[in-house]
Amino acid sequence: MHAELGDFAAAVSDVPELRAVLRNPQIDPRAKARVLEDLLGDSDELVRNFLLLAAEKSRIGDIEEIAREFEQLIAQKERRLEVELTTAYELSDEDASQIVRQIEQASGRTVEATRRVDPALIGGLVLQAGSLRVDASVRGRLERLRRELVPSR
Repeated sequence: MHAELGDFAAAVSDVPELRAVLRNPQIDPRAKARVLEDLLGDSDELVRNFLLLAAEKSRIGDIEEIAREFEQLIAQKERRLEVELTTAYELSDEDASQIVRQIEQASGRTVEATRRVDPALIGGLVLQAGSLRVDASVRGRLERLRRELVPSR
């Protein structure tokens, strides 16, 4: 069920025409439900019923947000933490694994990390986990120092 809901939300995200139909408040919810029935084919009955109910209640346009929230609930239940690790340069797999292990030890959760490179950081890293952001980059330190030294007007 989790995978099918995620796949459907990804399809809505990838197909602008489908997204436009589902988000259009002028299209009757029953017409949206008919479109969904054609698209869903032999999908899981629970997923199918959920999506049809969302269409009936005029919430199907929010399916991408609903799927993201569902993913967060699943991750919380599984004690899984999704983080984005941004560094100034590409980390070796060994360095990235070491950072992930440290986060796992500190959080007591299984960590799934995506990695990104942003040369503007100069050095260090930025860790984003949900709404928590830890900025240990050189750019971040310089910005904090600038705010301390230059008073606000």
